[in-house]
Amino acid sequence: MSEIISLTILGGVDKDGTEEPVRSVDISRGEIVGIVGPTGSGKSTLIDDIEQLAQGDTPTGRTILVNGERPDANIRVDPRRKLVAQLSQNMHFLADMTVEEFLHMHARSRGKDAGLVTRVIDLANTLTGEPIAPHHHLTALSGGQSRSLMTADIAVISDSPVVLIDEVENAGIKKQEALQLLAGEGKIVVVVTHDPVLALMSSRRIVIRNGGMIDIITTSPQEQDVCCRISEVDNWLMSLRETIRRGDIVEGIV
Repeated sequence: MSEIISLTILGGVDKDGTEEPVRSVDISRGEIVGIVGPTGSGKSTLIDDIEQLAQGDTPTGRTILVNGERPDANIRVDPRRKLVAQLSQNMHFLADMTVEEFLHMHARSRGKDAGLVTRVIDLANTLTGEPIAPHHHLTALSGGQSRSLMTADIAVISDSPVVLIDEVENAGIKKQEALQLLAGEGKIVVVVTHDPVLALMSSRRIVIRNGGMIDIITTSPQEQDVCCRISEVDNWLMSLRETIRRGDIVEGIV
């Protein structure tokens, strides 16, 4: 499989069958792009089109290009060549094995160095307030631990160059660090979100209404400044949540 440099979304139609105002969106590796819009507007449908590498064969009629070209048909059906990994708020492991066993198995299946296992666990522990140990069983992990482990696994071991994230704001992980980790590893990151921090840390955001892409907004310097300020509040709230979870007394609140 050649290196994935860009992903292109060619517009289709909205819920009424009307042509989407946005006809083309190009996303480059290492870029974070947000998808925003009211509940029920069709944000997850756009994620589904990307995940399926739609070729005008979904209800929206959208087409997804890889490096400016239609992807090989085999890529769409062969799980070993899958280009897209997906993280959602509701995901849990079903395999009854330890964290270390799972990561070793995944590394072997990808032809990767087993030494990456330690790195994955270390990175996962930067994203969750609940430490993950190699001997922990996957089925015993909390939702936040599971998503932290999968984020680190996708960043380090997975070959999937595109990561789709569907509303992780309440998923129990350090969301900003998770997105920065994935983008820093050269992934194309597309995130559905209602969270102002995630929306404003994206380089651009696609606005969805009535099932159609109606606008693309480039994050301005002023918005980046707002993002920095609300990130401080968000980090403080995360710290406060961890204090309460540990059963500690909250002090110094002004």
